[in-house]
Amino acid sequence: MAAKMHVVATAGHVDHGKSTLVRALTGMEPDRLEEERRRGLTIELGYAWTTLPSGERVAFVDVPGHERFLGTMLAGVGPVPAVMFVVAADEGWMPQSEEHLVALRTLGVRHGLLAVTRADLADPAPALEDARDRLAEAGLGDVEALPVSGRTGEGLDGLRAALDRLVAALPAPDSQAPVRLWIDRAFSVRGSGTVVTGTLPAGRVEVGDELELDGEPVRVRALEALKEHVESVAGVARVALNLRGRIAPRRGHALVTPGAWTATSLADVRVTMAVGARGPLPARLTAHIGSASVPCEVRPLGPDAARLRLARPLPLHLGDALLLLDPGRDPGRDPGRDPGRGEPRVLARATVLDVRPPELRRRGAARERAKALAEASADAASLLRTHLLLREADLAAMGCPPGGRPVAGDWHADPDHWSDLSVRLPEVVRRYAADHPLEPGMPVEAARHELGLPDRRLVAALVRTPLTVADGRITTMGRAPAGTAGLPAPVAGAVRALLDDLAGAPFQAPEAGRLAALGLGPRELAAAVRAGTLLRVTEGVVLAPGADARAAALLARLPQPFTVSQARSALGTSRRVAVPLLEHLDRKGLTERVDEVYRRSL
Repeated sequence: MAAKMHVVATAGHVDHGKSTLVRALTGMEPDRLEEERRRGLTIELGYAWTTLPSGERVAFVDVPGHERFLGTMLAGVGPVPAVMFVVAADEGWMPQSEEHLVALRTLGVRHGLLAVTRADLADPAPALEDARDRLAEAGLGDVEALPVSGRTGEGLDGLRAALDRLVAALPAPDSQAPVRLWIDRAFSVRGSGTVVTGTLPAGRVEVGDELELDGEPVRVRALEALKEHVESVAGVARVALNLRGRIAPRRGHALVTPGAWTATSLADVRVTMAVGARGPLPARLTAHIGSASVPCEVRPLGPDAARLRLARPLPLHLGDALLLLDPGRDPGRDPGRDPGRGEPRVLARATVLDVRPPELRRRGAARERAKALAEASADAASLLRTHLLLREADLAAMGCPPGGRPVAGDWHADPDHWSDLSVRLPEVVRRYAADHPLEPGMPVEAARHELGLPDRRLVAALVRTPLTVADGRITTMGRAPAGTAGLPAPVAGAVRALLDDLAGAPFQAPEAGRLAALGLGPRELAAAVRAGTLLRVTEGVVLAPGADARAAALLARLPQPFTVSQARSALGTSRRVAVPLLEHLDRKGLTERVDEVYRRSL
């Protein structure tokens, strides 16, 4: 396992000495590209690390300061918990100093320190005082501020001690959190294959782990942290992973724990405008999170709420913060304004409140949604108020594992909605009984459809006294509609008339015409059979209850064995009734076949 590590990003205006300072602290060259070294300008992200006086190890993510590479700067800062802000003593606060501060403030970075470089070239006091005030105003608090010189080494020991104090104050990351590693570099190594690097903010990665990349499985073949081969590493850490899989990773993709994130291209967000930015937001912006930079369409829902449609799905949780940038805006300063106080390209912070937002179809739906989002929070209760019913796995993938017990199976419900359903179900069952008086109860599936529920188990969980469920149907206990044996009055009257017919000739089953005249169709006959007021021998042949036992008693008096003809004569009926009645008696074990002609009583 890798030793404990901390990660700090640099920030500040171009050519203010960020890379020089990192080089002086670590003895390593953070700039990677030949073009960077030739031009003396950081274009890509650079990485270097050192051991602090306390023995703690700190890795630096060195970001570009040029305005053209703001997206690259955000890719480096996004997953990092702390920043070392760099301002040159001989130039002071500059446009990209402000742009970086706006980005950090909008991201919500609250841990950092200030290094005023080139203290050997100019009095650092004015730049230090001005920069510290600006950082405090941006929410970084009373940061430690130190004058240093990367060229002469002045102040470096004090800076190392300040870094020790900074990392000691950082909140401990959750090693059990699901992994989301934003890739900031991807390349191939001969003999090893695909390698990606990134900052792991939380969670743990081990050799052999299966992760997902754009929904496709990949396996971790090997793992490095600060150039050391390790079997396991926990965030916060700079890591390199050797991957096996069929997908080609790129910067802006993310390696995630399977099933632990919701990949979505649609999100409802709370919008917080950046300091200095003026609304309303343009319809097309660029959304940044981690190392991802994705074009998006913005649909305003209300003063502080919007719906983002991303150009590609991103793995998100509720509470995630996306930065919204205007990709077409020049970040230059306005004449006559305070240096560095020009209108920023970072326009707003978008805090994710729903990663599976409902469709907005009805007139006024956007306004209603904005009102709901104004009261929303990044938790399971808020999600359930919108979605009403969600599975436990879906809640976890949204970043909100539920705290309470499920209502049925793995389903969780909004309490008010569940209470409303429990009131509606008896009403639905009573209405169904009134509309379908001949049925023994409401099918569970019909109740599920009527209540708009996604799972039959939810219906069963709603059944409470006086309701009961059996054989896939819901009934009201003790229900006794008008009529014999629970039959509706017209059906009960028809059955009584039929039983009167059968009283004098118990085995002369009525013909279809007589049944039709009485109003006893298939549904009415089925209801009477279920109620026990008629005996169905076969389709179209019904007798009085107990007629089969009476027939068996009469047939037992015949000389044994007997034929169908003898049985028909003894029962005083037709072959239409005798044949199915004998088969019915066979099935009940009251008679049995001897051969193709004869039967005998048992």
